Amino acid sequence: MQLSHDDEYNFSITKFEKMLKTNNVIFFDSVEFENIIQHYLENGKVALAKKAIKIGLEQHPSSITLMLFKVELYIFEDKLDLADKCLDKLYLLDPNNEEIFIQKATICSKRDQHKKAIDILKIALDMTDEKVDVYSLLGVEYLYLEDFETAKKCYKKCIELDKHDYAALYNIIYCFDFLEQPDEAIEFINKFLDMNPYSEIGWHQLGKQYLHKKDYKKALAAFDFAIISDDTFIGAYFEKGKVLEKLKRYNEAIENYLITLEFDDPTSFAYLRIGKCYEKLNNTDLALQYYYKTVHEDPLLDKGWQAITDFYFRQKNYQKALYYINKATEIDGENISYWKRYAQINFHLNFYEEAERGYQRVIELGNYEIEVWTNRADILMVLGEYDAAIQNLLQGLEFYPDEAEIEYRLAGLYYLAHEIQKGQYHLVNALRNNKEYIIIFEELFNEIYKRKSVQELINKP
Repeated sequence: MQLSHDDEYNFSITKFEKMLKTNNVIFFDSVEFENIIQHYLENGKVALAKKAIKIGLEQHPSSITLMLFKVELYIFEDKLDLADKCLDKLYLLDPNNEEIFIQKATICSKRDQHKKAIDILKIALDMTDEKVDVYSLLGVEYLYLEDFETAKKCYKKCIELDKHDYAALYNIIYCFDFLEQPDEAIEFINKFLDMNPYSEIGWHQLGKQYLHKKDYKKALAAFDFAIISDDTFIGAYFEKGKVLEKLKRYNEAIENYLITLEFDDPTSFAYLRIGKCYEKLNNTDLALQYYYKTVHEDPLLDKGWQAITDFYFRQKNYQKALYYINKATEIDGENISYWKRYAQINFHLNFYEEAERGYQRVIELGNYEIEVWTNRADILMVLGEYDAAIQNLLQGLEFYPDEAEIEYRLAGLYYLAHEIQKGQYHLVNALRNNKEYIIIFEELFNEIYKRKSVQELINKP
């Protein structure tokens, strides 16, 4: 009985592993070794691949393909010099083997010699019948050089040679996105769809481009075509749901998110979006139910905890909001918006020291919006930390040198610190920049505002 190709393939692997266990030497032809090595490499079994290469070369010392596998492993292990020497020897044996040039280019790429890698790949391109693979490698090298236009051309060649090369399609769109060419991207995808009218990937990518341009009607149509092309395409349902949210068609958005749950295991993202839709529909019970499902599905999804936080914040249930924002900051302690919310919640709870710590963390993370400086200063004033409030505002003034909101606060604080000249200086600056904002000074420093000398300064023509 003759074995099928798959049976032969599996038989070779079983026979090889039996040989390793028994230490008996069994002869395999070189093609069998190639299949065995390929199997182990594809399954990440590097140690077994190494053994197969060693034994294979002992039995077939002149096999160029087995030697190329050895080179591939050297490159994988970052033994680039050894790989280079092997390739030099192989070149003497078979100077017209394109794989030698491809591996040489890989080594150059790993050494950040991308221009040299490109030159070598161009030689391989003239030799090979598998031009798609080489064009794809050329595209990668041009991406490393940030030559997105040329990279785009290489990937377009891949599409011309194989209209189902979706990896190339994604890379072309990545280039368009990086170059901020949405109209050109749309034109290209439409041409691609002329060749592949039932490509769900093409329609999906077209929809994403229209979504980016906020052309929601066309985006919706594109995602519908993606679903017609493949009615189990989860990504298209997700994106359609997002468009429907933008159009405030929340019930329809929920329907699309729920469909994704039928085709695959539940995802925290789907639960989160459904919760947001229910909240927009003022169905707070279901909104909260889905937010809790979000964090149950993925306890490390900080956006789930943030959604629950914002829900309770809008309900003015600040105690619960604080509990959940603490969860979010534990997961992502570098997120500025979380620390802002943390500060706001603590302020509403009259936990001023914690609120001040929140704003300080926001500044440490590199957010210098004016309200961060002013809110922190106001809290420091409540805490009686006048010197710290002054230092904070002086820092803020470096970023906003003509901002009356800062100047009025500095003026008041210097008056409180009995540094009258500095107080007058900043008050004059504030009045010059925005006289209407005097209300800030009046509210925060009412006793100083009422002083005769201060009133004369304010009313000075």
